[in-house]
This record gives sequence, C-alpha cells and structure tokens, in this order.
Amino acid sequence: MARVPSFLTVVVALVSAIVLVPAVRAQSPAPAPAPTSDGVSIDQGIAYVLMLAALLLTYLIHPLDASSASYKLF
Repeated sequence: MARVPSFLTVVVALVSAIVLVPAVRAQSPAPAPAPTSDGVSIDQGIAYVLMLAALLLTYLIHPLDASSASYKLF
C-alpha cells in the first residue's frame, strides 16, 4: 500500500478548509413571508360546497320526480 505524502495531506486539508469555511459562515436565506388568506379563496371554497350540495340535492330529488312520470329512467 502506497503511503500518502504529508504534503498532499496538507494541501487537501487546506483546499477543503478554503472551500468549506465560507459555506459554514454563509448567511441563511431570509424566511418566506407568512401566507395570507384573502376573502377570494374563502368565497370560492363556500361556492364549491354550495355547488356540491345543489348537485347532491338534484340527484336525490330527480328519482322522486322521475318516478311520478310515465317513463322509466333505466
């Protein structure tokens, strides 16, 4: 097994120190601003819930209405 010269060890240690020390002392990035909720997203959520309720009511009421007619649905 070949022995590594001490000069090469010193050079590798010096280069790694030159590269790593600035990275350790680097400033951390600024934190992201807190998310804010405007009324538009809340209104849109309420609208989706109301549309889903209307769709469910339509499918629940439709079979009752169709059964009173003279035609079969399926």
